[in-house]
Amino acid sequence: MITSKKIRAKTPRALVGWREYVGFPDLDIPFVRAKIDTGARTSALHATNLHHYDVGGEDWVRFTVPARKGRPEHRVEAPLAGVKKVTSSNGEAQRRFYIHTKMKIGSRIFSAEVTLTNRGQMGYAMLVGRTALLRRYNVDVAKSWVQGGGPTKEVSK
Repeated sequence: MITSKKIRAKTPRALVGWREYVGFPDLDIPFVRAKIDTGARTSALHATNLHHYDVGGEDWVRFTVPARKGRPEHRVEAPLAGVKKVTSSNGEAQRRFYIHTKMKIGSRIFSAEVTLTNRGQMGYAMLVGRTALLRRYNVDVAKSWVQGGGPTKEVSK
């Protein structure tokens, strides 16, 4: 007996390591060094000098992504998607601005929600959470820089 179920073509998932280079085409940022964190729900980008302002009745945010490890400083303006409460790994709750933007890991470009926070004390300018990875990537925690896209194309195992 044949049942009527929708058959969906599945796009194969790409592989990422525990750290990767992530680009932001809409923000003109070619790459940032990112830690892949399946324990985090949301993605977070290192941003300083945050400034919220109004453009014709719409909320916008201006911020700086500081220079780091081979990447120059970037000053960014983007539509503000909202403010959300995020609980960090140390249990501290913060209210953070977030934006919707295109994110690029390897050859794949997709829309993602990214919170803006000061990650100056962290080892990586970006934290990629599980929501951005969902149905797109599998993570191999024993590998790094699998997708390339940064200042070098080396892959370590």
